[in-house]
Amino acid sequence: MRIAIFGSGGVGGYFGARLHQSGEDVAFIARGKHLEAMRSAGLRITSHKGDAALPSVTATDDPSSMGPVDVVLVAVKTWQLAEAIDGIKSLMGDGTFVVPALNGVEAAIGLCRIIAHIEGPGHVRHVGAEPTLVFGERDNAKSERAIRFRDVLERSGVGAEVPDDIEAALWHKFMFVVSTGGVGAVTRAPIGTIRTVPETRALLEGAMREIEAVARARGVRLPDDIVPKSLAFLDTLPAEGRASLSRDLAEGRRSELDAWNGAVVRLGKEVGVPTPIHAMAYASLLPLELRALGEASFD
Repeated sequence: MRIAIFGSGGVGGYFGARLHQSGEDVAFIARGKHLEAMRSAGLRITSHKGDAALPSVTATDDPSSMGPVDVVLVAVKTWQLAEAIDGIKSLMGDGTFVVPALNGVEAAIGLCRIIAHIEGPGHVRHVGAEPTLVFGERDNAKSERAIRFRDVLERSGVGAEVPDDIEAALWHKFMFVVSTGGVGAVTRAPIGTIRTVPETRALLEGAMREIEAVARARGVRLPDDIVPKSLAFLDTLPAEGRASLSRDLAEGRRSELDAWNGAVVRLGKEVGVPTPIHAMAYASLLPLELRALGEASFD
């Protein structure tokens, strides 16, 4: 199977590497020093699932040079998606399957479960969570291309799911990562701390309840026990883990704040559901986001 990894950071780099290891024809779309390192020395993965050193990989910053592929795995940040659209279109052929691995509910029909980041140019570190891709067709049909890609992923040692209700799966992930990311960024604390301090654990649960209420008001069919199950899953993650929102803001980079906590506030207003915790997180973190965008100064 010919697969393009559009965005080869922690998420795309990890999944692309495992697919490459299993013999699939994988091309990585990247940029900057990470791209330079991949071109010269390949890609290295550090993971409790097994380290990997791929001395030679196909990597480019020009997707139009590749031609049509069978699958495009889109692993860019949500704010990079608009810029990526033309490049994704250049990879499309008859039956090309576009699988988003984005963190959001406003522009995706796919998601991933993994905590991973770029450790350095050409080096991806998998920190925690069982690496899994979840995807499906918009009408929830179990299409041949979805099942085929699921089977390819499973052969590569990656978890893969084609759920009965992709929208519910998206909102489940959204509820978890946005609540954890928002609380983690505001407190500047890792997962192990925010889940064990009673006050921040209560804040996390409240943030999840707000997203659950927004989802239900929008007609999303979530399990009744989704919040306690999400908190139980949080308890299994490495204590040092942090959501990408926390890392990006702490390191002065543009983040997905608008597509995460900002989206909760917007979507809640549309259906008349109050979201005070996410509104607080968004307002508290917005100065850091504006500084990363060059629109605010702390001088």
